[in-house]
Amino acid sequence: MALTNSQYDSIIKQYQQTQAANRMALLDRKQEVYSRIPTFQELENTVSGLSVAYTRYLLSDQADLASQTRDKLADTKQEKINLLISNGYPADYLEPIYTCPHCQDTGYISLSTGEKNKCHCFLQQELSILYKQSNIQEMLATENFSTLSERFYEGEDLVRFRNAVDICKNFVKNFNQPYQNLFFYGTVGTGKSFLSGCVAAELIKQGKSVIYFSASALFDTLADYSFHGKSREGSNNPFEDIYHCDLLIIDDLGTEITNNFVTTQLFACLNERHLAKKSTIISTNINLEELRDRYSERIFSRIMSNYHLCKLSGPDIRIMKRRMANTDAD
Repeated sequence: MALTNSQYDSIIKQYQQTQAANRMALLDRKQEVYSRIPTFQELENTVSGLSVAYTRYLLSDQADLASQTRDKLADTKQEKINLLISNGYPADYLEPIYTCPHCQDTGYISLSTGEKNKCHCFLQQELSILYKQSNIQEMLATENFSTLSERFYEGEDLVRFRNAVDICKNFVKNFNQPYQNLFFYGTVGTGKSFLSGCVAAELIKQGKSVIYFSASALFDTLADYSFHGKSREGSNNPFEDIYHCDLLIIDDLGTEITNNFVTTQLFACLNERHLAKKSTIISTNINLEELRDRYSERIFSRIMSNYHLCKLSGPDIRIMKRRMANTDAD
């Protein structure tokens, strides 16, 4: 992946803003605890004094005093924890706050060799910038298992939806054990894209790299690089990322203008990801017969043999939500 200097600086600036926001949140927590538990700050001051004394005794080779001070320090720290818990706070309430605990909001993870690798959260931001996927974060904020609702389904539609939800949760739970793919199909507005977003949200939390494309955007990206990008200096080659990210989501397959280029690239993408044992989720509004007729027999066979098929049916939920919103407004 190739970021421009300004794109890299933009990511680093976001980390700095996150660090500042978390420091302020921790400061607010401390002020809250100090206000509710006046003796807590006294204990913190005692811990600071004991820490300084312990270091001084170690440096001056006063082993007995160092040992006594170390024990007092441990007891005082435990007293702080007990005081928090007895007042209804978690034991780690005043520990540093990190949005990404893996890199502690720095974007980099230190290796035992002394080198630093980009954290998964940094890599995901790279993908979001390079493939103009800023909308994925907005989508994941609302489309996740915690916001999932069955209220618009009934009868056989509800059975299918619940089955699809179970499949998605198992997909996340057993991700890459073994390698697996999902294919959502059915009528418009029945939750296919929503479930894809639920899976993406959970896997991003686990540190997996996820790329989300509508079918038309995917093939536009590949066409732009194939016909123009190779000769354009500094142009990012999307094929490596699309073929090898942990999860690729292709949404609304069938809405793109299908031609020889699209068919060829779709098969290459599915085949390369299959060979690399990388998971893919595809959603479409077309039925299986249309899928076979529109795309090559090779693509149809690849999906039928390597994807878990999930059919969804029911009313168009988006239309129903708009109607409900208009009714509430009236």
